[in-house]
Amino acid sequence: MRAALHIALAGLMAVTLSACDAPVSSPRPEQRVAPAPKPAPKLVEPSERSKELSAYYAQVQRSLLSQGLLRTDGGGIDTPFSKRQLVNNFIQIGVFNEFTLVDGLYTNQRSEGRVQRWEKPINISMQFGPAVSQSIRTKDQQTVANYARRLSRVSGAKVGVTRAKGNFHVAVLTIDEIEAFGPQLMKLIPGLDAGIARQITSMPRPIYCAVYAFSDADTPDSFHSAVAIVRAEHPDLLRQSCYHEEIAQGLGLSNDSPAARPSIFNDDDEFALLTRHDEILLQILYDERLPLGTSPARARPIVEVIASELLGGES
Repeated sequence: MRAALHIALAGLMAVTLSACDAPVSSPRPEQRVAPAPKPAPKLVEPSERSKELSAYYAQVQRSLLSQGLLRTDGGGIDTPFSKRQLVNNFIQIGVFNEFTLVDGLYTNQRSEGRVQRWEKPINISMQFGPAVSQSIRTKDQQTVANYARRLSRVSGAKVGVTRAKGNFHVAVLTIDEIEAFGPQLMKLIPGLDAGIARQITSMPRPIYCAVYAFSDADTPDSFHSAVAIVRAEHPDLLRQSCYHEEIAQGLGLSNDSPAARPSIFNDDDEFALLTRHDEILLQILYDERLPLGTSPARARPIVEVIASELLGGES
């Protein structure tokens, strides 16, 4: 079973990460100097347990594909959904939490949430551990860049990738690199609680990938930064599915629902990549008529209106 951890740490810190670097004055054209090429990353050999984990996840992917799961077609005539189903799915996925803060740590306990999303541009930066091959780096950077353009077009939010310091960090790491990621994680997210940092870097084998979105105490429903952790041991399709699900959930669709279909926000593993149904959920979430902080009960009538418009003549 696919198991991804999705946590929105809203209102825990009075800290903001800048969405972009400080402005720098541009020199006159004749003064411009081509930047020196960055040195190629120094790679290391994955550990034996990382190699064992790679073999395990390769078998997981083969097994799922043999069952007709991890579909990449986005849904079709075999996966119809009504306006009522769409509205119910949005409320469950977009206005409920999959995890609840208990004694300073997040537990797998569903709770009522609020509408949360980004109001500032989302700049995705990718980083790879030294045991991640160059072929994976090149391939995945292009995958995420293409996906960011799609998310921007669908949601209307400003989503892009950057080689500089971003505010949505995607870390592709082996098991050893994840366990050693704590100090760097706390630099990326100043003020992050050490206990939660340990929780992030202690991913058990059933957790394929995870995303954590952060907001300020004074604006708890507006995200300012996020971190997604993706296992480098995954074969290509599982890694791509992690990018699709975790980045979309980091945008504010933070829960899962067993009723959602066709959808990646369902732990049944039927779909690997963002579907038409999921695109509509993002459109609803980023519609300005749906205010930040709206409860499930208050959100429902607004979502019904938006869903009717987006589905047009569909019932």
